[in-house]
Amino acid sequence: MGQIHADHVLPQSTLMKLPDFFDKVPRLRLYDPLAEALGCAEQGILEYSYADAVRLAGHSCPTVAASYWLTWLALEHLYPGGLPQRGGVKVEFRESEREGSTGVAAGVVQMLTGAAGDLGFKGVGGRFARVGLQRFSRDVPLSIRYTRLDNGAAVDAAADLTLPLPGQAPRPRTRGHESADLTAIAELGALWQRRVKHLLIDHPRDPGVFIIREAERRSDPRNARLPAIRVADQPMPPKKPSGLLVRATDTM
Repeated sequence: MGQIHADHVLPQSTLMKLPDFFDKVPRLRLYDPLAEALGCAEQGILEYSYADAVRLAGHSCPTVAASYWLTWLALEHLYPGGLPQRGGVKVEFRESEREGSTGVAAGVVQMLTGAAGDLGFKGVGGRFARVGLQRFSRDVPLSIRYTRLDNGAAVDAAADLTLPLPGQAPRPRTRGHESADLTAIAELGALWQRRVKHLLIDHPRDPGVFIIREAERRSDPRNARLPAIRVADQPMPPKKPSGLLVRATDTM
């Protein structure tokens, strides 16, 4: 882990260096009809990586990781055997955008799905609109619901980020940027990325960590009332404290 440069400006020649394991996280490929129409991507094919989510958020943490991977898994389920359509999915969050880390997650989800809130793209000639496809404070059973606009297929998603690292020792604690020991901060950063790697590389298909559940299909997902969750084959996880993602240690 490099030194913390908090009190001076780095030279322009400084190169970006991200952790190597970022490249091992599967990339998300999508078809975006707007990108195709405007000629900015051949055949409208766009590809996003976990590193893109990190660059958008400005950091890598369990919430950013879970937001990226839950979206990846949800789209895989909603578009089996084909490319997901960016701009073709509505996303509903259980919590408000100002609660917890919901806003951070919403930014990552918007980048990947195109689903935007009130400030989103309004479309061209009645097509390609993204505005209003991201909603908050919704009555959904898990943290996030993803719904296809063309056929109403929907899944509910959540992540349990309480998974401990093997042999994890207590995390170093700091008292704030002014009095914190730089070595302790660097150690904390290294441990933070170990947790992210443990989630994305060691447990990407663990149903106890990344929960994807099919919801009842509705014919008109833009205007219909919220669909009811269908009882899953496996038991529901125990009730956790409210929040965007089920978590106990996702704080700094």
